[in-house]
Amino acid sequence: MRPLLRQLSTAAVLSCTLCTFAAQAGPLYRIESAQTIKSPGKPSWDYLAFDDAHSMLYISRREDGILVYDAKAKKLLGTLANTRGGNAVVPVPEFGRGYVINLDGSTTVFDLSTRKTLQRIKFGDDADNGFYDPATKQIVVTMGDSQQVAFLDAKTGAPQGKLQIDSHKIEGAAPDGKGQMFIALRDRNKVVRIDLKERKLVAEHATTPSCELPSGTAFDAATRRIFIGCRGASPVLAAMDADSGRIVATTTIGRGNDVVLFDAEQRRIYTSNGVDANMVVIEQVDPDTYKLVEATNTRPNARTMALDPKTKKVYLVAADGAVDGSKEWNRSVAPFYPNTYFNDTLTLLTLSRH
Repeated sequence: MRPLLRQLSTAAVLSCTLCTFAAQAGPLYRIESAQTIKSPGKPSWDYLAFDDAHSMLYISRREDGILVYDAKAKKLLGTLANTRGGNAVVPVPEFGRGYVINLDGSTTVFDLSTRKTLQRIKFGDDADNGFYDPATKQIVVTMGDSQQVAFLDAKTGAPQGKLQIDSHKIEGAAPDGKGQMFIALRDRNKVVRIDLKERKLVAEHATTPSCELPSGTAFDAATRRIFIGCRGASPVLAAMDADSGRIVATTTIGRGNDVVLFDAEQRRIYTSNGVDANMVVIEQVDPDTYKLVEATNTRPNARTMALDPKTKKVYLVAADGAVDGSKEWNRSVAPFYPNTYFNDTLTLLTLSRH
């Protein structure tokens, strides 16, 4: 083959390969809308939750309570009553109930259909997040300040007991569907396994050296893989074998991860990374092989998210912030992680594929 023809042939093959890959990649996520949420006081938020049965998004605003967003109508409906201090929401469509996890160690129970508050139940002195286990019909509440997890009856909200955990940074949790739950301990570089029926710790798995500062978690029942967002100096998503505790793969993600979600239908893992202002989506090729699908820009400080499993839209919240040098700020997350957020800048981001 002549040199020029050889070059043209090689270029054509490369071009074709790239075209094939682009065709397989499909549409990428981008910001569909950015809706400012005006509320009294300075922006303060944490976890988001999506109620698939009613297409409702719940946004925790801590001091101002839980905000309700109608995803179909694309409008804000207001705030759930008696949810001041609300930091997370756990929808349980099976019983038609939602549970707000309040920072003061209480849960506000509400009706998912009417969004009417039913009662507020005290179970401890502090709380951060909550996770539902369909196998044992319990809600597991993480309580880092008091180094515990609490167990609530998912039908009534009644406290069922507590378990002491040697950690002040009890982070993401994921049930395996068989009555066990895996929880990341960020300050211990561990993932622990809890028997929810017995309410006792049954295993501990170190995440280092592959994964430092484990945070968000998700679980794939089909392959028994735990997906862990690792906040260390080199942030990665780690895939851990749930039975052996062995990390089988790592894939680079952004800094400041707080939430990891797994969509079993697509075999994809989503990570929201607030410091680098991106959402990284990773495909599970097989139990031990993972590849980047996309890394999409979001907004600074958009660290938590929720996924609509039907439309595949992703929701995140962010606000304009700064470091006020006259006050303390958290250098462990980033050198200049905001300690001040500005009024009327809290923004709901809706990401969809285009």
